[in-house]
Parts: sequence; structure tokens; C-alpha cells
Amino acid sequence: MKVLIISFLSFLIVITLPGEDFSLTTVAEGLNFPWSLAFLPGDEGMLITERPGNLLLFKNGSKSEVSGLPEISAPGQGGLLDVIIDRDFSENRLIYFTFSESGRGGYGTAVARAELRGAELRNLEIIFRAEPKSPGGLHFGSRLVMDQNRTLYVSLGERGGMENAQNLNHHGGSVVRINPDGSVPSDNPFTSRSGGLPEIFSYGHRNPQGMALHPETGELWLHEHGPRGGDEVNIIRKGGNYGWPLVTYGMNYNGTVISESTSAPGIEEPVVYWVPSIAPSGMAFYQGDLYVGALAGRQLRRLVLNGNRVVSQDVLLKDEVGRIRDVRTGPDGALYILTDDRRGVLYRLAP
Repeated sequence: MKVLIISFLSFLIVITLPGEDFSLTTVAEGLNFPWSLAFLPGDEGMLITERPGNLLLFKNGSKSEVSGLPEISAPGQGGLLDVIIDRDFSENRLIYFTFSESGRGGYGTAVARAELRGAELRNLEIIFRAEPKSPGGLHFGSRLVMDQNRTLYVSLGERGGMENAQNLNHHGGSVVRINPDGSVPSDNPFTSRSGGLPEIFSYGHRNPQGMALHPETGELWLHEHGPRGGDEVNIIRKGGNYGWPLVTYGMNYNGTVISESTSAPGIEEPVVYWVPSIAPSGMAFYQGDLYVGALAGRQLRRLVLNGNRVVSQDVLLKDEVGRIRDVRTGPDGALYILTDDRRGVLYRLAP
């Protein structure tokens, strides 16, 4: 087992929001393009994925490389992506993670589960593979959420082929819903419908890299990258079509039109959208608001909510910490932020 020492800093920024000050402190640095963070119960520490293909266990001031990962391919935006723990982790020791793998036709997003024993993965299984695979390194997604019933939701990018998002025989550009063993829930919207893959729960997405359950309603919220403008936050409905590329607020990167429409019958409307794009990644509910990380925007965006409406927005940490890849709520009541860099940093934001 390879053990390295975390680098700790005393760096601190004070942020003033209406009615409260927040402090930003550096927890660890020197992370290689970190992508996701998951807290383990009690004093077991935390897990961090690094996109090039490392899973790190942070505990008691040190970090260990977790062994037993499957073979991971990291073309372009691919690699080791999201990680979460099972709701019954203390009993079953199960974790779930997404990654890109190579195979016939190119690359695709896959979901694995395994038992975490110390710094080792045991009894690893690939429980889902997005099909078909395709060449190139764009738009793998991918976030994981487990709901109160232990059902798994997986967000998948359309792999750079916008037409995939409207093709119900292609996993690309969808949110899939599976059981913890990879089987398909019987009440998924396309289980009994011909011409649709049974795992698909919603479709018409471009590249969703943020997903979280609303702490009060239990609804699944998701954000996704638009092209040049048109990033969206959506509430995910069973069988819902979210429009890409038939409906969008964005345009092609060369300035040409993708669609003349920003809304259409049968297309779910976003809660909020951004033009120009902030390139959202990572998302967490915190103290009644929604916090969204931004890559191109190099900021943390606070969305003040009234029910399902965004009533105002605050731009935090603009150009102060860099590209934000993930945002998580910690068990200590603080927000944790990962930056997307060759020497990425884990920050703690707390009142």
C-alpha cells in the first residue's frame, strides 16, 4: 500500500454573504485533477477520485492509494469520475464509482461497485455499461446519486454526438436508473415500451456533471453543460425529455445556430439557465440554497431558492480558487470544494 502525506495549509479567505460570514480554508493540495469526493462514516475519512485513474483514501492526516480498481481509460474528458458510498455502507461496505472504459467501438461510461476494506477494493463488479461505445474523449458525464430506496441514478453525456440525446436506443445524453446490483427497476419509464432502453429514466441531456437530491422534497436536481451558452439546472421527471439538441439557449462554438427554439411542447423547462456558459460541475444543497461549481466561470454560484424557483444568485470565489469541479456537503456541516487542476486543491467553506 502506497501512503503519502497530505499537504496542509493555513490559507484562509473570509467571504461575506447576506447575514453571515464564511471562511474558506485549504484542507489538502497536490491532487491530480480531482473529480469527486465522498465522506465515509465516523472517523473513516474520505475518498477522492483523480481523473487519470487514482482513488485516494484520506484518513488521519495521510492519503493512501486504494488498490483493486478496474482498467480505466482516460481519453480527453474521461477517466475515473464520480464516487459515492451506499446508504448502508456501515453494514455492507459498498461504494459505487463511474469511469470511462475502452471496448468495441471506442469508449463509454461504466459503473462499478465494490467493497471497501481498508485501502483495498474487493468483490468488484461492473453493474452498468453505457452502450454503444464511441470514439473520442468528449462528454462522459457523469454523476451518481442513490435515493432513499437505494436506487441508483447515473448521469451520462451524449459523447459529443448531439443526436444521441434524442435516441432512446442509445444511453448517451440520458439519466439512467438502476438497482444497486445493476438490474432494472420494474417501474422505469421504458421497461415495457419497445424502441427504448430500459435503463433510461430521462433523456435529451448534453453533458450533465452535477446531480443531487433535494433534502426536503427528495426530487432529483441536475445541471448540464450547454455548448456556447445554455447551461441548465433541471428537475428530473420520469420519462422527461430535456430537449437537447431540439431546444437550447446555446449556440455552436463557431457561432452558428443549433436550434431556433428555446422551448417546445413536451420538453421540460429548466429551473434556470446561463448565457454565457459558466460550465457547471458539481452541485450540493446547503442551508436551503443550491451551490454550483463552475469550470469556465471559475466560481462558486449560490442559487437562492423559493420552492423550485431561483429568486437570486450570488457569485462567490470568482477567480480566487480556479476551476471548481465538485461541491459536496460534509458531515461536519461545511461545504467542500474540489478544484480541477494538475495540482488540485480541496477546500472547506463554513460559517
